[in-house]
Amino acid sequence: MLVLLILDGVGLFKGRAEGYEGNAFDLAATPNLDRLFAAAPVFRELKAHGTAVGLPSDDDMGNSEVGHNAMGAGRVFEQGARLVKEAIADRSLFAAAAWRGLVDRVRERSSTLHFIGLLSDGNVHSHLDHLEALIRAAVADGVRRLRVHALADGRDVEPVSFERYLRRLQLVLDEVRGRGADAAVASGGGRMRITMDRYEADWGMVERGWRTHVRGEGRCFADPFEAVATLRRENPGIIDQDLPPFVIADAGGAPVGRIVDGDAVVFFNFRGDRAIEISRAFTEPALAAFERGPLPEVLFAGMMEYDGDLKIPPRYLVDPPAISRTVSEYLVRNGVSQLATAETQKFGHVTYFWNGNNSEPFDRALEAWVEVPSSDIPFDQQPEMKAREVAQVVIADLEARGHRFIRANLANGDMVGHTGSLGAAVRAMEVVDECVGRIEAAARAAGATLIVTADHGNLEMMLEVADLATGALKLDADGAPLVKTSHTLSPVPWCLTGVEATGFEADASIREPGLGNLAATLLLLLGYAAPDDYLPPLIQRAT
Repeated sequence: MLVLLILDGVGLFKGRAEGYEGNAFDLAATPNLDRLFAAAPVFRELKAHGTAVGLPSDDDMGNSEVGHNAMGAGRVFEQGARLVKEAIADRSLFAAAAWRGLVDRVRERSSTLHFIGLLSDGNVHSHLDHLEALIRAAVADGVRRLRVHALADGRDVEPVSFERYLRRLQLVLDEVRGRGADAAVASGGGRMRITMDRYEADWGMVERGWRTHVRGEGRCFADPFEAVATLRRENPGIIDQDLPPFVIADAGGAPVGRIVDGDAVVFFNFRGDRAIEISRAFTEPALAAFERGPLPEVLFAGMMEYDGDLKIPPRYLVDPPAISRTVSEYLVRNGVSQLATAETQKFGHVTYFWNGNNSEPFDRALEAWVEVPSSDIPFDQQPEMKAREVAQVVIADLEARGHRFIRANLANGDMVGHTGSLGAAVRAMEVVDECVGRIEAAARAAGATLIVTADHGNLEMMLEVADLATGALKLDADGAPLVKTSHTLSPVPWCLTGVEATGFEADASIREPGLGNLAATLLLLLGYAAPDDYLPPLIQRAT
């Protein structure tokens, strides 16, 4: 048996020796991981960001979506951020039928083109460059009325930075107004309060977004800057991702951007997991998740196709990466039984994203997918999340000798890291370490081999760093350290232990190993030769 344990959002940053105080991994008591990393037969650091996972540049943070894609595919595919950037640069997006249909509709009906999405340059779910290009192209194509429904990030960027992105957006809106367009922000709110739920964990988020963006229901303000300033004043210390929803109204109190019959809507996020539910709300005639009220007759498009199996949404602007022949499919074709498990927050990552953006198992007789329902308690208030329950699924399968290959994700490092609470992140790391110890013991008792790794970094840098070389902190205007809630550029750990591990050693010829090298490594450990186009395994037989 082979177990792959993915510690979501746990990277390696060696800043504490230089005075860095924000490394939750380093601050936590992690005796099991400390022992494993020191004594495992093979330990390596893997690149988990930038070009190593298909992003445009090495300035781009890794994330769970591209990380699991790369691990499961065994190759690096160009991901959404890069694909959208290229489609805008070569103008193919604006020549395609999907875009032409949107602009033709609103031009012919003198209706409104709406843009909904994350106002951010984090390049994890979206990029403001893309929205700006869409706005300019729409006006150039004759669209005369457009509205933006702006979601605040504070998760993949600095936690309090929404006003900066609003100012940048306002410059573009002013520019196109100078060309005769009626352009404005119509609504907004924090990404963890409205619209961007995933894995059906909280449809209430989507319902709040629907009421805010579509129906124009909610607290009204004259402009987004007044809205954000007021909400910050009323909620001291609130970070962007948690901002309550708001609606922009005209002088008479009427919302300036309801979505009505005849309009067109673009959800401009490129990443799929937090785009599927709002897409379904716009495109499914019968939706039981919440009461939408009268469904407006609109033309809806996603930036990309968010689910290739379920064809969500039916219309999209850029083709997603075509990932084929994943390691799970390879193993199924060779009769290898597999278990994938995680709590709801990361369940789609060890299933959908791991399997190359496929929603269903390749063979239900050989693949078991076990979801542990996440609780709705804020992550910083319950940093243990459901790690122990996920660990128990793995342990039970090991004890039963159930599946030959087990993959599991412990979500704590990422989800708690995003809250910005250093104390909660330290506690999360300690619970993860506890679970690692339990799983390692069960693997040893079952005669199994264990790999421990991560998909990207997060909680190892909970305070913004001004200088990576020294670990010096960024400070706010009052001289206090800036909290970091986003992912990082850190490498991630990879260690091999267990019964068969001593028969292998690191392949030193791989100079810059990355997550894409994992699939071939799994196949080698399971006794199979990887396809020729897979990246080579991280290990070789010991000499």
